[in-house]
Amino acid sequence: MRRLFAIIGLTLLAAPLPALGCSVAPGYRVPTNLELVESADLILLGTVTAGDPAPESSREPTIAVEPVEALKGVMPPGPIALDGVIATGAETLPSNPYELEEAHPQSFAGACIRYLFPRGSRVLFFLDRQDGGWRAAGGPFSRWAEDVLTDDAPWLRLVRFYVDIAELPEAERAAALAGRREELAALGDDPVAQLVAADIDRQLAGPNPPLRGELPPAPDPADAESAEETDIESEDGEPS
Repeated sequence: MRRLFAIIGLTLLAAPLPALGCSVAPGYRVPTNLELVESADLILLGTVTAGDPAPESSREPTIAVEPVEALKGVMPPGPIALDGVIATGAETLPSNPYELEEAHPQSFAGACIRYLFPRGSRVLFFLDRQDGGWRAAGGPFSRWAEDVLTDDAPWLRLVRFYVDIAELPEAERAAALAGRREELAALGDDPVAQLVAADIDRQLAGPNPPLRGELPPAPDPADAESAEETDIESEDGEPS
């Protein structure tokens, strides 16, 4: 099951999926939504059709996803397998359709990424191609897999917009983002438009701050050697 969480910046514990914990490396930044769109090899809208209800063996649990639409990348010709588990009972928790910033709540339950999916749910997956298969893109706490149950779901519409933005020359992106933000902000009686405008504003603000501060620089060996010599001289009664 290690492959499921073999993501840059993670330190993993060898345990069944629900018990897995992780910590991020100092300086790690959660990608913004636009950065997530830019970095993913495939953005796939798909329906979760089957999978393992619980990781009861050493075999890596997987879910089967029936492709519906590729927003970015090449549409897979048939169902794909992704690391994950079918959610049952109280674990069945679809994404909040009006949350556009934070990842699915399960990402904060110890594993750093979502891995439980209701059977039959329609999910927007951000994927990278690795070792001949598809893996979660974005890293810890990214919105790599969120339920979008309708065609007009705010997250689905927003990602379509960011895909268009990512195709523009770098010099034109800020103006396009700002223009769309102003259009939406003018719709003061539309709360969803305000949520989308707020997310566009976050993209204009640039990268997210690091979750943890950078480690202090390693000491210079020359400084340590000099300090040791000074201590020896002091012990010999010579001035330091």
